[in-house]
Amino acid sequence: MATLSLTVGNCGRGRNSEDLTSEFVPNLSLGSVFLTKRLYGLNLKDLDGPKLRARKKFRVGAEIKKWKKHDYPWPGDIDPNTKTPLKYLSFFKPLDEKPKPVTLAFEKPLVDLEKQLIEVRRMAEDTGLDFTDQINALEAKYQQALKDLYTHLTPIQRLQIARHPNRPTVLDHILNMTEKWVELHGDRAGYDDPAMITGIGSIEGRSYIFIGHQKGRNTKENIMRNFAMPTPHGYRKALRMMKYADHHGFPIVTFVDTPGAFADLRSEELGQGEAIAHNLRTMFGLKVPIITIVTGEGGSGGALAIGCANKLLMLENSAFYVASPEACAAILWKSSQAAPKAAEKLRITAQEHYRLKIADGIIPEPLGGAHADPFWASQQIKHAIVEAMAELGRMNTEQLLHHRMLKFRSIGGFQEGIQVEPERKRKMKPSEANTRPADLESELANLRKKILEAKGPSDPVTTQVLEKLQEDLDTEITKAFIAMGLQDKIESLKLELQSAPIPDQPLNKSLQEKANKIMQEFKQKLSQPGAYLGLKQKLHTVEMASRLIKLKNKSEKLKTEVNQKIPTTVKAKLELLNAASKKLSSGEPLDTNLMEEVEKAKKELEYVLKSANLEVVGTRKRTNVAVPPELVKDLAKVNEEINEEIQRAVTRSGLSEKIEELKLEIVKDSSSEKVKELETEVREGIASALSVTPLKEKVEGLREKLAPAYKDDIESKVGAENGR
Repeated sequence: MATLSLTVGNCGRGRNSEDLTSEFVPNLSLGSVFLTKRLYGLNLKDLDGPKLRARKKFRVGAEIKKWKKHDYPWPGDIDPNTKTPLKYLSFFKPLDEKPKPVTLAFEKPLVDLEKQLIEVRRMAEDTGLDFTDQINALEAKYQQALKDLYTHLTPIQRLQIARHPNRPTVLDHILNMTEKWVELHGDRAGYDDPAMITGIGSIEGRSYIFIGHQKGRNTKENIMRNFAMPTPHGYRKALRMMKYADHHGFPIVTFVDTPGAFADLRSEELGQGEAIAHNLRTMFGLKVPIITIVTGEGGSGGALAIGCANKLLMLENSAFYVASPEACAAILWKSSQAAPKAAEKLRITAQEHYRLKIADGIIPEPLGGAHADPFWASQQIKHAIVEAMAELGRMNTEQLLHHRMLKFRSIGGFQEGIQVEPERKRKMKPSEANTRPADLESELANLRKKILEAKGPSDPVTTQVLEKLQEDLDTEITKAFIAMGLQDKIESLKLELQSAPIPDQPLNKSLQEKANKIMQEFKQKLSQPGAYLGLKQKLHTVEMASRLIKLKNKSEKLKTEVNQKIPTTVKAKLELLNAASKKLSSGEPLDTNLMEEVEKAKKELEYVLKSANLEVVGTRKRTNVAVPPELVKDLAKVNEEINEEIQRAVTRSGLSEKIEELKLEIVKDSSSEKVKELETEVREGIASALSVTPLKEKVEGLREKLAPAYKDDIESKVGAENGR
């Protein structure tokens, strides 16, 4: 095909020359070439006029351009005698070049083993020596490592496999499964979305309508297929084929492999939401069996628009989600680095969907993923389709519709015929950022009390507390590693350690550097302000518990040494001191002889302690005086008034924001310099705004009511709750 553009102009000079703006475009046929003649500034009728004959200068410019008559998948010169005309109805052709192998991050240990195996085989070929034993050992080691790796995959690793560039596409599976296949195009409104493929195929003599999201096998195809993100035209094309299948009684098989519907402005203007909603409503009314296979990733409504089926089957390493882990992590944790944690919480894997009874079955994949053996994976899909169709084929139309309705009704926990609870109680975990410092302080105080009251280091209470702390700390560290995206690196390091020739030997230099690099990255991310507060709290608690237990052990050891060095006579004097202390606490007076014996016992005890290389710093009196009930009420009243006055001072001085900032900093790190600065600033601000004189008068009034013996107790009780 060609286009001939002609430019005709008048080259004459003088006042008689004019600018002619008329245009005439005739179509001329020159042999087998179609030409379009375009004349600017001159009518063809003027060619015979006197004006043109009077002028001798005339210029014509011509340009020929090639253009395509159509953009259909079939060529313009189809052989009429071809035996396979249907193959021209599809854009899907074999690739000119084999796809390059792609290694995922967690598969790097396998690559190292594979390189060793290739090197040994090359040496065997070059030298001619027999390396059969070494090759067999490496192959067995490789297969075992492959099995260990792919049987303990994390959710984010399964998602990476589902997104693998070399993973077989929907058309790959269809061509591997069907005996006959013809692709159908168009939504009958002038558009054909290449991201959504539809067609008719046969499996074991039965015809099916196939609908699916089509990804590309390379960058060029991905751009053409829009990365399997359909526009409204794609969903309307799928809807047309569903109605076609319903009319002719063909079972429908849909394949889901899309990150989601295309969310650009144009798609929204054309009714993306309406197209998806229309598909959802229509699929629940179709009178033919519907089977959905999730071959890769299924994202949100873009996947569900062709996924309302009687049977939902998922490949072993596929994923189905309402939001991608990266998007979820960016919303909840403000960073896409927390995608591994989000993937675990979202429960996106086939195993989780089967456990929650959303998926009806899991289709196995070969070790290494479906891209390791595409044909075998396709045959497993074919077998699952035939089995599901055998079950659905025994149902009549009414049973099919009821079966499809009950499947989706039961996903939310609803059971037909059972009354729904008006309220459901849910245990919501409190946010780490909203944990109050007062709660942390009370928790630490209880822990301190348990440790100090323990009878020794082997006390069951102490052991239980430490085990619980260690278990909580391990859980928080695991969560932090997942959220930081370090889980793959840890798994890779574990596999390398397992493949080490001598496990008990120290780490070699490369492994030690990898471990140090992981720990350095972990500490760097942990030190970020406001991040991983739960882990920081657990670390602070464990550190405090370890310090207390160390002091407790030291105290018990010192007590044992002192008891061994104190003679029996002094122990009798100690019992005398205890008896005198009890008499004083009960209010009984001490006689002169007992006082003299007490003083003598004190001196002997000091001498014994000094002989044990212990320095006596000083002695103090114990006052265990019972406070009268009326005084307790007065103390509570004064404490309440102090609290109210402090609150008024905070309000007057505008320190509320500073106090909230102080609370958050205490949660992050209670021993930081910023905490000390904020405490000083808050204390000075409250002191400057506090009316101290009335409070002092009330405290002095309480002191006057009691004997001097009660002074220490009053001072310790009044304001004990307000000291901090």
